[in-house]
Amino acid sequence: MASRAPDLSRFPKAQLRDGPSPIVALPRLSRHLGGADIYVKREDVDGLGGGGNKLRKLEFLIGEAQAMGADTVITVGGRQSNHARLTAAVAARVGMKCELVLSRLVPIDDDDYVENGNVVLDRLFGAVIHDIPGNVSALQVAEERAATLRSQGRKVYVCPLGGSSPVGCLGYVSCALELLDQSRESGIEFDHIVVPNGSGGTQAGLVAGLIASGVPPTKVVGYTVLAPLEKAFATTCEKIGQTLALIDSSLTFSTSDVVLHGEQLGSGYGLPTDSMRRAVNLLASQEGLLLDPVYSGKAFAGLIQSVESGRFGAGQKVLFLMSGGTPSLFAYRSTFA
Repeated sequence: MASRAPDLSRFPKAQLRDGPSPIVALPRLSRHLGGADIYVKREDVDGLGGGGNKLRKLEFLIGEAQAMGADTVITVGGRQSNHARLTAAVAARVGMKCELVLSRLVPIDDDDYVENGNVVLDRLFGAVIHDIPGNVSALQVAEERAATLRSQGRKVYVCPLGGSSPVGCLGYVSCALELLDQSRESGIEFDHIVVPNGSGGTQAGLVAGLIASGVPPTKVVGYTVLAPLEKAFATTCEKIGQTLALIDSSLTFSTSDVVLHGEQLGSGYGLPTDSMRRAVNLLASQEGLLLDPVYSGKAFAGLIQSVESGRFGAGQKVLFLMSGGTPSLFAYRSTFA
């Protein structure tokens, strides 16, 4: 189907990334698993803030914040949030103040989890951290804090969980366009594009980008790592609709365009699983690449299962979106001890 790439140039954008993220073949792992040909798109390699997929979203979010004249950004997440860490780094880069409302969403309370990993970097980037219980609405706390700062004359931009507003999702519309360009240039057509699904914005943006480009969106295969499958599916569909409306009001989609699996979630967000441990160890030992234990580790476990079960067949080209989050490995030291 012919491509008709959407024009994103009308949306304000901050230049935060180093350029297109490379696509790398994994020949040793592919041979080890004995099925599909596996590739990774290295969303984890950008230098700013330790890298990761949230930088794409933040380019559009911070672009919007700058256009509004904001001097402060507040965002929310779990204690070891990759999005919070990168928001703090980006704020430092562009000269904004940053505050992070971090929830105790994961029932792990050892010192490594509470104070190591992303939290160390949050502080280095100069962010103010608000530590709240997991049963309190982080977004409500963020909005209340924003109101206080505004009353003091500050101009505050509040960024949602994972940066997954429709504006943030534009980052992965852009990624879809970049990926299609790379596919054409390399002559490699990918049968499946595997992604972790947390707040839903990465998968929603990719699906919207493929739909807008006239490419079958069912190539994108998500694994929920945050919410139960039914809720994650509903959230992702909502964000796809909002993103399509933002880029072209004539574009539509159906729920059959969304491929999302729930079997890798385990007992909950941020909680280790045996399949995640195996995936992290396997990619590290076969290819020298690092997955994180919360997002990419669980999604890559889904990819491995799909290769081993034959769902992704021999000769098929499977692309995994490496979303970053490496600093959180240090918060999960006991998991890999």
